[in-house]
Amino acid sequence: MGESVTADHVAVNIESIAIEGKEHLVMTGSGPVSVAIFGNQDKPALITYPDLALNHLSCFEGFFSCSEALSLLLPNFCIYHICPPGHELGAHAIKPDAPQLSVDDLADQIVEILDYFGLGVVMCMGVTAGAYVLTLFAMKYRERVLGLILVSPLCRAPSWTEWFYYKVMSNLLYFYGMCSVLKEMLLKRYFSQEIRDISHVPEFDIVRSTRNLLDEKQSLNVMRFIEALNRRVDISEGLSKLQCRTLLFVGEDSPFYSEALHMTSKLDKRYTALVEVRACGSMVTVEQPHAMLGPIEYFLMGFGFYKQPPMSVSPRSPSSPSCISPELLSPESMGLKLKPIKTRMSLER
Repeated sequence: MGESVTADHVAVNIESIAIEGKEHLVMTGSGPVSVAIFGNQDKPALITYPDLALNHLSCFEGFFSCSEALSLLLPNFCIYHICPPGHELGAHAIKPDAPQLSVDDLADQIVEILDYFGLGVVMCMGVTAGAYVLTLFAMKYRERVLGLILVSPLCRAPSWTEWFYYKVMSNLLYFYGMCSVLKEMLLKRYFSQEIRDISHVPEFDIVRSTRNLLDEKQSLNVMRFIEALNRRVDISEGLSKLQCRTLLFVGEDSPFYSEALHMTSKLDKRYTALVEVRACGSMVTVEQPHAMLGPIEYFLMGFGFYKQPPMSVSPRSPSSPSCISPELLSPESMGLKLKPIKTRMSLER
């Protein structure tokens, strides 16, 4: 690993409280990876990984812009937003002769990043493709994962339909770049029909903002991520061996809804809860972030994390026995039924 390049990042202003982030370019054995860090690095780490063609701004800003989310997470965690190679803002095109990375390579990059920053056990949050990468990381490096928060996750190999869909996207990127047809395909992947239909309303400009951010992506970099996803393998049978607690979210209008149900059925039910969010697509973090707040708060209670954590909690050892009383490790203490929970969030027009 090499040196990191540090630069001031855009400040997120929530209720006049500026949260400054710094972006690092970490050299891994398979190439550079951008990591944006928010919060106090002495605190336990929460790492994120976005979906295809997105970065932390386009995939997680809706959730982390909620003051309730910040009041819960920032007192407890330092947030490390990991971008897929070449997906950060202002990224240059990856050289054509650079080796094509697999999803296993992407998972291995994560452990290199953790080692670079001196991180031990981490909490993970990923969306769709990012959820697959983080799940694979958790299966390969179980001792490094405290818990998983997965949004519209994947765990099976691509179906023939999905494989063909990705091939069409790759061809569009190669010949036409980030064209309007491709952007519409991606927006259907991310958002429900309802939110796409009302995207012309100023209050609901998330679709417009996402479309604009897609314009800034390097087409060939996105194509490389697509090709890695299209070669992913089925990891369903290994899910039952995961011993970390896992909280899954899925929008009922997500094209990956059945995938999330399948993944839930394969995970150990003692450590798993699924939240189905109605009238929502895949990217719950942006479309209905408030639906995530309550379940995540109860989920984190199971690890001894609170909005105002007790002074006795060690910032570097959140999972040590002395930090968490046994009753907090019981499923009931999480406040989550170990079966699908459905929440209804109505959109105000």
